Amino acid sequence: MFGIKALKSGSKTFIMGVINVTPDSFSGDGVGSDLEALNHKALAFIRNGADILDIGGESTRPPGLYKGVVPVSEGEELKRIIPAISSITSSTSVPVSIDTYKAEVALAAIKAGASIVNDVWGLQKDPNMAAVVADTNVGVVITHNTNTPCYTDVVEDTVSSLSMMVDEAVKKGVKRESIVIDPGIGFGKNVVQNLEILRRLDEYRVIGRPVMVGTSRKSTIGQVLNLPVGERLEGTAATVALAISKGVDIVRVHDVKEMARVSKMSDAVVRGWNQ
Repeated sequence: MFGIKALKSGSKTFIMGVINVTPDSFSGDGVGSDLEALNHKALAFIRNGADILDIGGESTRPPGLYKGVVPVSEGEELKRIIPAISSITSSTSVPVSIDTYKAEVALAAIKAGASIVNDVWGLQKDPNMAAVVADTNVGVVITHNTNTPCYTDVVEDTVSSLSMMVDEAVKKGVKRESIVIDPGIGFGKNVVQNLEILRRLDEYRVIGRPVMVGTSRKSTIGQVLNLPVGERLEGTAATVALAISKGVDIVRVHDVKEMARVSKMSDAVVRGWNQ
């Protein structure tokens, strides 16, 4: 699946564990520059069922909309993520994903051992990103995102946009089979639109690529349940189970142990139980 021979699409729901090497993670679980804490967390994630480790050096919350969130320079992002990726890849064979929209950061991360680029701007923000992915033959997650949300039908519109983004990436040399799509829950959508996407996740299958979804601890859950970030475990679990019932291939989560159990149980129902 998407250029990673160890992961076979359709065999199970894969768990992408989030490790933020930032001081301003929205979920409050960033490890910063503490490599000991990083390795401890990475090994715990793997032990508890993570199939992919997603390393991020910059908050994906829009600067200006959230207090204290400021853009991170390329140099600062590299300073954060390269030691982290090098440390993890030197001690484990679990695939590592780099969560960035910057081509130079992605390239350096790949050289350090990352095998997936998770771009929340779907190769649209940096004109050189598609070339980096194509030239290095890594996997890529193309996420729908926008600063100017205007939808007639949020699902139909995002399916159309993602289809065009995939085709554009392929024209630039990215292998179609290396691509995963992400509808972008929380990126340029309000709570009602996010819920509509979750309700109709199966419609993204028409694009013909594996689907990833990231709902973990997000504000939609907080708004529905009126709960802070630290109390959104059950809400996340509900969205993960429902997403699996709609056929998603990967769930990106902070609470790996709990969501791996939710996924295993959901898979037993949806995909069948392999005793």
